Amino acid sequence: MRFSQVDVFSDELTLGNPVAVVHDADGLTDDQMRAFARWTNLSETTFLLAPTDPSADYRVRIFTTYRELPFAGHPTLGSARAWLSAGGTPQEAGRLVQECGVGLVTVREDGGRLAFAAPPRRRSGPVSEGDVLEICASLGIEPGDVVDAEWGDNGPGWVMVLLHDADAVLALEPGAFGALDKVGVVGPAPEGSDVAFEVRAFFPSGEDPVTGSLHAAIGQWLVGAGRAPTSYVAAQGTVLGRRGRVHVSQDGDTLWVGGDTVVGIAGDVAL
Repeated sequence: MRFSQVDVFSDELTLGNPVAVVHDADGLTDDQMRAFARWTNLSETTFLLAPTDPSADYRVRIFTTYRELPFAGHPTLGSARAWLSAGGTPQEAGRLVQECGVGLVTVREDGGRLAFAAPPRRRSGPVSEGDVLEICASLGIEPGDVVDAEWGDNGPGWVMVLLHDADAVLALEPGAFGALDKVGVVGPAPEGSDVAFEVRAFFPSGEDPVTGSLHAAIGQWLVGAGRAPTSYVAAQGTVLGRRGRVHVSQDGDTLWVGGDTVVGIAGDVAL
């Protein structure tokens, strides 16, 4: 089977977040997909299949090393880039429709970048005081360090925390997480920076380099609350030695989350 590995949210290989992509994977069983995703040891591995909805260009299944996700951001952009690079032709020029666990997700070509339409959050709204205290204990900060917190579950199950500034985000040295173990933290960058926000994402297995689903939820939250402009660039992965850049823009009722993508590996895999 054809195989690709795509670095997402970076214009330079090794500085974004990689996703493994297996093409034409309709013949694989669930167990084979899970086993290969564990073997790649990447945050996500995707499998491209024929769509079941006639309006979709392709279908994708997204696996972490331990479970399947209904949606994830950097795998969406990486899968779209892999599909296009393998010769895929969308039904509508410059616009792809991806079928996945949350339904149909639109991906548009925006110059040299790809951007996905942020899906609606499955859970939103304020975070309880008790949950904020639990998150603060996990992050090693005080409740007074938190400006605001909100649920942002669009598949992975995010809870989002806004800190006073980017330096506070970069200084985090989290400990063990409890039940609230998918935490995204954001803080505004200093005036004059090339980005508007610094973001970090924490999973049970550690820190994710660059996280599209989290940026989608953060954008919906902060733009909707007037805490962010309708178009901005956010950084992620700085502490991990990456240079992730996520381009967020509100267009009417749709929030678009985009970035550069680089195909780093293209070949075959024996499955």
